[in-house]
Amino acid sequence: MRKDTIKHQGKRQQLAALVAEKGIRDEKVLDAIKAIPRHLFMDSSFEDHAYQDKAFPIAADQTISQPYTVAFQTEVLQVSKGDMVLEIGTGSGYQTAVLCELGAKVYSIERQLELFKKTKLFLSKLGYRARYLGFGDGYKGLPDYAPFDRIIVTAGAPFIPKPLLSQLKVGGRMVIPVGKDSQVMTLIERKSKTEFQKTEFGEFRFVPLLEDKN
Repeated sequence: MRKDTIKHQGKRQQLAALVAEKGIRDEKVLDAIKAIPRHLFMDSSFEDHAYQDKAFPIAADQTISQPYTVAFQTEVLQVSKGDMVLEIGTGSGYQTAVLCELGAKVYSIERQLELFKKTKLFLSKLGYRARYLGFGDGYKGLPDYAPFDRIIVTAGAPFIPKPLLSQLKVGGRMVIPVGKDSQVMTLIERKSKTEFQKTEFGEFRFVPLLEDKN
């Protein structure tokens, strides 16, 4: 395992300050960015770039999201300690770690087998314990564990998957980037059994959410 040095920690402080300058106000989210060794989630050849506010490639043609995007989605989600959070797209595990830092009970699904195996091992080495880390089709969610207080989708979805809406608690919040080429960050709040309120934020770019074709 590579090291987390005082220099890395200093760079994280700077990254958190940069993300705050861009408009992130939630102190708990900023503290999570200060705490998590993002360089360990990336290939060592990209280590110098780990604390820039940029997305970078990881395994299986996926990316580790830009820190600002992670912070923005997390802030909109409004996670409280003990919340059951469903994450669609474990990816590098960085967003998973942020949710764990906030005290959430995280249930995460990854569609890419190679990435899933690597991240599952890696997160437990770092000491981030998700309640459930699974390999499967994120469009279907996790009905066995539903309903969830919060749902976060970390890949671009061409539409909002219905199973995810049905797995959201009344009073719950879902953050999902919706769109084909570029995505509009969308917040869905479940007001009652049948009523959902939608709020749209700006455009973001994500790798596509893959649906299981098998």
